[in-house]
Amino acid sequence: MLRLQNYINGKLQDPLANKWIENVNPALAEVINLIPASDASDVDMAVQSAKSAYKQWSSLTPNQRSNYMLKIADLMERDLESLALDESIDSGKPLHVARTIDIPRAISNIRFFATAILHTQSEAHSMDGVAINYTLRQPFGVAACISPWNLPLYLFTWKIAPALAAGNTVVAKPSEITPMTAARFASICIEAELPSGVLNIIHGRGPEAGAPLIEHKDVQAISFTGGSKTGESIARVAAPQFKKLSLELGGKNATLVFADCNFVHTVNETVRAAFSNQGQICLCGSRILIERSIYNKFRDAFVEQVKAIKVGNPLSEESNMGAIVSESHMLKVLSYIDLAKEEGGRILCGGNQIHPTSNPNGYFIEPTVIDGLGAECRVNQEEIFGPVVTLMPFDSDDDAVTFANGTSYGLAFSVWTNNISRAHRIAEQLKTGIVWVNCWMLRDLRTPFGGVKQSGVGREGGWEALRFFTEAKNVCVKY
Repeated sequence: MLRLQNYINGKLQDPLANKWIENVNPALAEVINLIPASDASDVDMAVQSAKSAYKQWSSLTPNQRSNYMLKIADLMERDLESLALDESIDSGKPLHVARTIDIPRAISNIRFFATAILHTQSEAHSMDGVAINYTLRQPFGVAACISPWNLPLYLFTWKIAPALAAGNTVVAKPSEITPMTAARFASICIEAELPSGVLNIIHGRGPEAGAPLIEHKDVQAISFTGGSKTGESIARVAAPQFKKLSLELGGKNATLVFADCNFVHTVNETVRAAFSNQGQICLCGSRILIERSIYNKFRDAFVEQVKAIKVGNPLSEESNMGAIVSESHMLKVLSYIDLAKEEGGRILCGGNQIHPTSNPNGYFIEPTVIDGLGAECRVNQEEIFGPVVTLMPFDSDDDAVTFANGTSYGLAFSVWTNNISRAHRIAEQLKTGIVWVNCWMLRDLRTPFGGVKQSGVGREGGWEALRFFTEAKNVCVKY
């Protein structure tokens, strides 16, 4: 069976302890390859490699670093089809989604930061004829980048690209659940002749590989995307060591639908926002709040569209939804559907595991719509991270805002109204890092990305990412 390898100091190598983890295709429930079960010894080797490479890499001009990264992006574009196939097989998402969204966005991430670093500027402050101050933004050393399983290469590149562009070296740990495109990315870096040690990729589980990376004394900054509980434990370790920390965590996002919305467009887009990537995106709108005067009409139109979603073989162009990423996650999602029934919810459609003819053993769940639940119930408060949404009516703008803000999360909400004054007013009142108005997942890479409350700390994207991956130094020169 094929064994993926770690990428350390410019070379592919087996884990030092020669221990392996089975990687499962969720659409078939079959082991497809083995990945390294790395431990602290592998992590230390990777960190030392990154530490040794830092002086050379940080001394390159931004243009030189940019050229390496642009070559990597070109090779990714050449291999787009094979990367998309790996992503689909590994994660269970439809192939056409990986081909048109995930991999193109990963390529864009590399290109964006490769060129953004060429256009940075310094601040200067004159002190009324006494002195001039200017700000240097400099890399700091080794960064740890830990990415999740739901958008594997997409979010892997979102982290490593600004870190490398700014002049840092990186030790990256992709999720052990979806490792294949990160492993292929390592081969692309070798082909692009990226200097040894600049990027190191360690495969393995969180406790054995992730924890030693977070704790390592030579890691100066940590960028993590994943669950809020894991983020809490990372913060607990990183804070006493004064490491820079960026955490992009969970979400329980609200979709606010007002009676004056463009009805057909809103139904179409809220279905997409609810069930894209099997609902396994931290930005998905899992709580749909609907103005009472159109509640029944919207509910019926929404459910009709959801029933038309075709769940099946991710490699088929006809499938709108693929498999849940793992058996354990499927069981977690199903347990929340059972909980919804216990809490008095009504299943309007879906609610069951299914066994498509083409993939009878895979981890598939029907897209599920629930109503009849109160705002404070667990299903409306806790992140499910699957193809499950709840519908709930509201009577006023204030009610809509109160319900939307009424969880411990605050990542990305959407507002659907043709009243521009209402849109601006409510966007200001929502306690969240992102507000989309009459759209969803319309992303400009220049804008800050991140959440509030238990949805995270810090911001990624654009200049925010480049600021995070550099240290500011003031230089004061007396006249």
